[in-house]
Amino acid sequence: MTDPKPWTIDEAAPAEQRHAPATLRNRDAIVAVLRDILPDQGLILEIASGTGEHAVYFGRAFPELTFQPSDPDPACCESIAAWTKREGVANILPPLQLDAQTAQWDVQDVAAILCINMVHISPWESSIGLFDKAGRLLAPGAPFFLYGPYLRAEVETAPGNLAFERSLKSRNLRWGLRDVADMDALAERNGFVRENLIEMPANNISLVYRKQG
Repeated sequence: MTDPKPWTIDEAAPAEQRHAPATLRNRDAIVAVLRDILPDQGLILEIASGTGEHAVYFGRAFPELTFQPSDPDPACCESIAAWTKREGVANILPPLQLDAQTAQWDVQDVAAILCINMVHISPWESSIGLFDKAGRLLAPGAPFFLYGPYLRAEVETAPGNLAFERSLKSRNLRWGLRDVADMDALAERNGFVRENLIEMPANNISLVYRKQG
């Protein structure tokens, strides 16, 4: 069973332009974290950009950076392009159709990687591929940012996240909330160390990793 799309279509907007309500709730909190970790210049690669609303918001918040949005879904790439055109944000590149499970990504000179709300709505193999390619693309000291709901052995899981986990499993048994310890282990295997874990609104977490030398 596939996931119902987490976006809506505004009848007053172009047909390809989607809207994900969650972006309005979390974008400012995410920007606050990104201000502390992103470099002063360079190319920022976003994996699983979805509708593109985060990309245009980040582009406005960080005009000195260049953002490369991407998504494996062609419909999402169309939405990203539509939002970029509508908002007129000049530092956002045309979206790339990138899949975490492909052998490689056609992108170079990446200064940081962002991935928001992907790992729980994808099989574990996607997280493996995500860290593998991030480890090959990023230079020592570069940040790798993940955001979403996660499990922690030492912290009681919020009832809302438990219900979300059941919903995910009902749609696809290969999906589900990931344990932070498993993410850390995957990061270590690919040359990263976790620099920070930041509590976010609505029982979400920001995980900040750094590539080691």
